[in-house]
Amino acid sequence: MTDPLLPGDPAELGGYRLLGRLGQGGMGAVYLGRAADGRLVAVKMIRPEYAYDPEFRGRFRSEVNRARQVPPFCTAEVLDADPDHPTPYLVVEYVDGPSLSEVIARNGPLTGGNLHSVAVGVATALAAIHGAGVIHRDLKPGNVLFALGTPKVIDFGIARAFEVTSQHTRTDQMVGTVAYMAPERFETDRHGVVGPAADVFAWGAVVTYAATRRTPFQADSPAATAARILTQPPDLSGLPDPLRQVVARTLAKDPAERPTAHELLDLLLDQDTDAKSEPVRPELLRAAAAAQRTRRLAPRGPRSGRMRRTVLAGAGVLVLGAAGLLAAHTLARSDDSKSLSAGTTAPSPAPSLRRAAGGAAIIDRLDRPGQWRAARGDAEGRCVFENGRLEARTGMAPVYRCRGPAESIAKDQAISVDATVLTPGACAGIWFRSAGAEAYLVSLCETEVRLGVDTADGVVNEVKAAVTGGTPGRARRVEIVVRRDEATVTVDGAALLTTRLGEPYRPAGTVTFGVVDDIISGDARAAFARAEVMEL
Repeated sequence: MTDPLLPGDPAELGGYRLLGRLGQGGMGAVYLGRAADGRLVAVKMIRPEYAYDPEFRGRFRSEVNRARQVPPFCTAEVLDADPDHPTPYLVVEYVDGPSLSEVIARNGPLTGGNLHSVAVGVATALAAIHGAGVIHRDLKPGNVLFALGTPKVIDFGIARAFEVTSQHTRTDQMVGTVAYMAPERFETDRHGVVGPAADVFAWGAVVTYAATRRTPFQADSPAATAARILTQPPDLSGLPDPLRQVVARTLAKDPAERPTAHELLDLLLDQDTDAKSEPVRPELLRAAAAAQRTRRLAPRGPRSGRMRRTVLAGAGVLVLGAAGLLAAHTLARSDDSKSLSAGTTAPSPAPSLRRAAGGAAIIDRLDRPGQWRAARGDAEGRCVFENGRLEARTGMAPVYRCRGPAESIAKDQAISVDATVLTPGACAGIWFRSAGAEAYLVSLCETEVRLGVDTADGVVNEVKAAVTGGTPGRARRVEIVVRRDEATVTVDGAALLTTRLGEPYRPAGTVTFGVVDDIISGDARAAFARAEVMEL
């Protein structure tokens, strides 16, 4: 629901025309705005008194930069922000739908597949948020909106900027809603020390509310609710099994005993698929699977011990059809030679790949600077973001690599990306296990795909396989799966190349993308989108 603008409200902010008020909170007002391209957006304008606090601006800038890296998996995408504007503001995707609290007030508690969708959707959002190094700090039913039936979490990424600013932090002023606050919030909020486990606790309270129309520690007053949170077990009557068992774990008093958001998704998705339950929508399952691969940057809170990762005995299914979401391809064994030797295979069915427990994962849509960065003005070449993708271009050098994440990926791993050869004679390059001057290099060209060892003296031990339909401008999904010392390269679902990784064997390294100029034209170009990297 949108209210009219008030007399003191601006008509425009940062190039966004303001159409009405969506709400107001402790940090400022939220407006419905229209971007220059006509898109409706939500514009959160910070209260003027905070704008003059340099500490707040610094915190706001830092938190917004992190929030912009949160992938839009069941979250409202952060579109724009200006922490240096006279009145700092944040622009996010406008979700035209009711909140979870409005749905419950109108229709009563959720059941069956609707309840399961909320549980999975909100956990997916937390996994995406925590994977970008952000903590929500104010998860509640009012911050869960529904867009075409899919839950989306809003208002993450800026609460910390307010809360840890010393001038505005007092014992009577905490960001959050008492009924959804973890026990440690009442002891550490005034010091600004809150970990991601507090968001997981809030998830348990939100799901309890969705299923029962009450919170698990509900009492007659905020003070009494806080006392129950600190001292009493939760009231989970009315929650169906096995969801009740999962929720109970998230509401543990000790944050070390709660699952992380990614472990929570594991619990929700790794259930017995033979049990009967209403399935969650496929698009939500795809978002959950993608969010599971974002635990690389998940912030660490005050976890005082290791959580025992046990399977809930007798637990039934919460979600059907989770298997097969992460597609890959069968690896065919080659001979025992330590040199690279080609072995093409016929296309084969795609079994599931699972990220290793605690293993690294990187996901980036490559539609703007993020894990991979632009590089302009280099005579040897450059990397730019255009048309919603990362484009690598050569200049004076025959090869140009874009700057990617510095994290080293080790052991078994899977790399997938949409690669497009943009000019004749160019090849899209994917470097993996890169360290120093050496890396393994997969080159997707117009008529072939190649795998070799990239050294200071050039590419050696290269093997090749033919590809069809490789006209410039066509995006191809390239997947590289490494098991022990064997690699398989798949293009558009066809496993074209399986080979041993030769000497010197490289056990770990970074992943990045770039372009190879096969005909030394001086203007070779290749583009990349939807990158996913994970340890298996």
